[in-house]
Amino acid sequence: QVRLVESGGGLVQAGESLRLSCAASTASGRTFSTAQMAWFRQAPGKEREFVAVIIWTGSRIYYADSVRGRFTVARDNAENTVALQMASLIPEDTAVYYCAADFVYSGRYYSPLDYEYWGRGTQVTVSS
Repeated sequence: QVRLVESGGGLVQAGESLRLSCAASTASGRTFSTAQMAWFRQAPGKEREFVAVIIWTGSRIYYADSVRGRFTVARDNAENTVALQMASLIPEDTAVYYCAADFVYSGRYYSPLDYEYWGRGTQVTVSS
């Protein structure tokens, strides 16, 4: 129905930048522009945590406190992609980053349970 594929992860040093991308393919009846698209991350031994969400055309964007001011989320509804630009990376940002989507408006954005579709993740490792 909906397939999400992340790319752009890798190994960087603290202070450097990295750009993640998520490409979405949707089945008939699903319009990418109506989805709320989010990024989550999960470090070893930790719960999956919210990073950022962008809703519809980008009129509403929310960030986790830990990344606000360093990360920027954007979407291209013509290309069915959503990107996460990460700057000033720190070792604590090391995790597998997941793209998530949901097409039902609920007003809820911050829990993994708020999303129906997930990518397989891309590893980001920040060395000190």
